[in-house]
Amino acid sequence: MDVDFLVQTYPRLYHMAEDGSFPSIQQQGLLSATALLDLYGINGTHREAIEGQRRPESVVISKAGLPDAVIRDNKPMSDSALIKCLLDGVLPEQWYRTLNRKTFFWLHKKRLWKLLGADAYRDYPQTILTIDTASLVASHHDRILLSPINSGSTIMKPQPRGLATFVPIKDYPFHERRKTRPVHNALVELTVDYGVHDIMDHLVAAHQFSNQQLVELWRRPGATADDGPHE
Repeated sequence: MDVDFLVQTYPRLYHMAEDGSFPSIQQQGLLSATALLDLYGINGTHREAIEGQRRPESVVISKAGLPDAVIRDNKPMSDSALIKCLLDGVLPEQWYRTLNRKTFFWLHKKRLWKLLGADAYRDYPQTILTIDTASLVASHHDRILLSPINSGSTIMKPQPRGLATFVPIKDYPFHERRKTRPVHNALVELTVDYGVHDIMDHLVAAHQFSNQQLVELWRRPGATADDGPHE
């Protein structure tokens, strides 16, 4: 898959963040769980419980001089299902650490809205970011990997996953997968290693989603009113 085709096919990326997190995202950028743990100086057994294991609930971390941050849960995962679908000798702890080091983006609105409607999240407000794909890829190309599955879920029919799940843009077999899948399933996740500290340079809009309503929090000057996560 080449970059031009990626951008043409998926011109916008979408990220679901904790409600109320947008001011911190504006200041610190969009950070992975690992990057947040580094920033907040979380170490030892507390860090191990957050970074190397399944999180059944979201975890709040604190540091003097910084607002509290929330590291989201891994509710869509289960250790028993994960063990069965891991390849290449990868252990659950390794997979959790792999996921925790990445920032994740959906490439299609259908994926975003499926997550918003999931049992674990539908009754809680969320922050939704809409990102310009071309801008993000131009700035972070060498740290981007693509995934054909929802790598953080083992619900329903857990897909196999391992060392070859995340691949560079140039190695992604999009056209082969597109022969048998709709566009929202041909490529599922775009990830950036560690964090996107300059996320505001690539952001198109930010919304709060609550009670089945979208409320605009921020919009890039010049962006049209319908450029966002609207169904």
